[in-house]
Amino acid sequence: MDSSLALTNDMLLVLGLVAFTMVMFLFERIRGDVVSLVVLVALGLTGLVAPEDLFGGFSSGAVMNVIASMILGAGLDRTGALNRLAGWLLQHAKGVESRLVLLASAVAGLNSSIIQNTATTALYLPVASRLTARTGISLSRVLVPMSAAIIVGGSLTMVGNSPLILLNDLLVSANANMPSGAATLEPLKMFAPLPIGLALLAASLAYFHFFGHRVLPDARDDAVTPARTQSYFARAYGLEGDIHELTVTADSPLVGMSVGDAESQVGAPLLLALQTGTESRLAPPADARIWVGSVLGVMGERGAIADFAQKNFLRLSSRLRVFGDLFNPSRAGISEAVVPPNSKFIGKPQAQLRLRKQFGLSLLAINRDKHVLREDVRNIPIRAGDMLVLHSIWIDLAEAAKSRDFVVVTDYPKGEQRPHKFKIAMAIFAVSMLMALVSTIPTSIALMTGVAGMLVTGVLKMDEAYAAISWKTVFLMACLIPLGWAMDSSGAAAWVAGHTIDRMPEGVPLWLIELALALFTTLFGLVISHVGATIVLVPLAINLALAVGGDPTAFALIVALSASNNFMTASNPSVAMVTGPTGCTSADMWRSGGPLTLIYTAIIVVMINIMF
Repeated sequence: MDSSLALTNDMLLVLGLVAFTMVMFLFERIRGDVVSLVVLVALGLTGLVAPEDLFGGFSSGAVMNVIASMILGAGLDRTGALNRLAGWLLQHAKGVESRLVLLASAVAGLNSSIIQNTATTALYLPVASRLTARTGISLSRVLVPMSAAIIVGGSLTMVGNSPLILLNDLLVSANANMPSGAATLEPLKMFAPLPIGLALLAASLAYFHFFGHRVLPDARDDAVTPARTQSYFARAYGLEGDIHELTVTADSPLVGMSVGDAESQVGAPLLLALQTGTESRLAPPADARIWVGSVLGVMGERGAIADFAQKNFLRLSSRLRVFGDLFNPSRAGISEAVVPPNSKFIGKPQAQLRLRKQFGLSLLAINRDKHVLREDVRNIPIRAGDMLVLHSIWIDLAEAAKSRDFVVVTDYPKGEQRPHKFKIAMAIFAVSMLMALVSTIPTSIALMTGVAGMLVTGVLKMDEAYAAISWKTVFLMACLIPLGWAMDSSGAAAWVAGHTIDRMPEGVPLWLIELALALFTTLFGLVISHVGATIVLVPLAINLALAVGGDPTAFALIVALSASNNFMTASNPSVAMVTGPTGCTSADMWRSGGPLTLIYTAIIVVMINIMF
């Protein structure tokens, strides 16, 4: 490779956009999908990518693979496959913690080979909740190893995580700028990374099995172990007492007052329901008015509620006469939900989100960094990783959860389940996987065949399929793909690779260059998203391989695998989703994930050298 390649204006523009993307992702002042759209527009305005190619990312096979895998995962979940899995795990673990953690992590890791990592984590949070609720094992000792297995399990196939899904498109697009005489890069088969993925999964399982007692946080009394029981919520959040009914009399000062103002009264209990006239509802909006004859459904200790009733001239009922059906545990109850990094809730308080009016959810408390916040909770801005304690009708909770602005970790009766479609869903899924494995049909078409099958047979409804797609992930990926093309076509990747080689000592072993590339990608992925790291660094890795006489496909695969090598920070969505429920601190995650990151890197380099 010509390391004297001149630095052109186009190269400077591309490298500037890469630097801009890194800074924006690092400081998170602007949403990631907005940043990616700005980059896409800049590529078009500067002419770095031709207008006819600018929006090609939206029609790429990589984006179609992501969409299809999300829908297929939702189809399997709708048939109750994961509920069956939880029962199977409990049966075979026989109450032994080490065996339960090993089995749960292994199965989760295998599942993540065919379902996107973030989606798999969301699907397994309720499974972990059920397991810990029934066994009493600390959630951190189940969920942290399970999360790690999900991350490494994505490397078992080419559709397990976003970097590997992107890789084939990046390899094919790189052929347009390969030097004359260089071999054409071929897309990797569906199970091409399987040996590497199996080695990584085995290492992760062994690491936590033998060293988990040292690196995982000790079980704490205040650790979150979701279980929909009164004793748990009383212990974890101080939500003690039962549901009571208070009838508003003509002398009550609450007459004409809004629900929000009534809740702000000194000594006021949790107000969960309101009946005015013939209308009864849970989670009444803050602006709902209280009138003579209104019935309040409140939660708290009977003595405190009796004092509040006497002070405000309310009549305390001896039993639930009005709200008995509403508060039936099979219909409504308390749940916990974690806020993911891409949630629209972040930075907004409940008063602004209007959770009760829009979703029918009452926010009772927030668990943040092991501190329970209950005072003036409706005015506290929500952060990523917060655990929200909610009271609602289960149907309302399931409907609100479709927005993906929070992930419910409590096991609860969800929307319509179709267990009678289980065998059909599994058969359709198996056929689509077989098509991707043994036929010449592109993976995206094979997976979309499975999607069409699930829709036609009624495993999923079309609206459910739309709801299963994380459009932010799709949009971010589709907008950033042209940045990778520009890195290659402008010569910026070749320029960086050539000058990198110039600064290396002579005679550096190839494996050492691969190790440095893997570590650099890992560090890059901690700053920018794993999608961004893959798109920017794969063209660089291909040019670096050509410069040092390595295999371009092998170097590109190192980047795609290393981009997901993050078990410590919230820049990996799977990690961000488990820190809240487990109560783990950043130090806890670095202590457990740091050594695993080094093991992961070593295995990648060794396996790549064996396979290529």
